[in-house]
Amino acid sequence: MAIPENIDSYISSFPAKQQEMMRQLRQIIREAAPEATEKISWAMPTYYQNGNVVHFAAHANHIGFYPSPSGINKFQRQFGGLKFSKGAVQFPLDKPLPVDLIKQMVAFRVAENLKK
Repeated sequence: MAIPENIDSYISSFPAKQQEMMRQLRQIIREAAPEATEKISWAMPTYYQNGNVVHFAAHANHIGFYPSPSGINKFQRQFGGLKFSKGAVQFPLDKPLPVDLIKQMVAFRVAENLKK
């Protein structure tokens, strides 16, 4: 897959279900970090405010959300049955996005970056 020029082209390159979830995720992030700049970094949609805030990426069965290891450490007890690793959490395509949790993670990452 070629590196997309922008987030719109990234999203449009995936099947409808992934597109729907990524559009919703994009809106959640924009609301939680209205001053963050959108860009493509590491071939993924990225939100930047005094450093990278979060990234996301589409996969066959989930949307990967990358709030950095600090974001995972802070919120992993709230993930319930979601799969996660050191720097990522997986949002399954067959379940609704955890809107409040995403907003909290994004706000945490913005605050963390602003302390730099």
